[in-house]
Amino acid sequence: MPATIPLCGSEDIPDNGSKGFTVDGLQLFAVKKRGQVFVYHNRCPHAGLPLNWLPDQFLDLDRELIQCTSHGALFRIDTGRCVAGPCPGQHLRAVECRETEGQIYIDWKGLHEGEEPS
Repeated sequence: MPATIPLCGSEDIPDNGSKGFTVDGLQLFAVKKRGQVFVYHNRCPHAGLPLNWLPDQFLDLDRELIQCTSHGALFRIDTGRCVAGPCPGQHLRAVECRETEGQIYIDWKGLHEGEEPS
């Protein structure tokens, strides 16, 4: 398996928007802010639930923060750090990514790091 795998085309995620994905059985989402892409596991560190109720809806109304729709926790887009809600200081689990020639790639090796065996 290659070190990186394609996630999607750069144009598939609108600026100031988000999109969910399933990769290797894992739920992920990507956010594009000011042209930069950030990818996280779709799992709230507080409750372990998916962050979204609706497909591709991961941001607050102002599109400035990632929001957990289960209990309203808010996370910085650039760091995944919780800044409001029941889990202050905790972080979303980031996935390394890069954008090259109109494609977004993620680090395949790091996808399962830190997971507990099932």
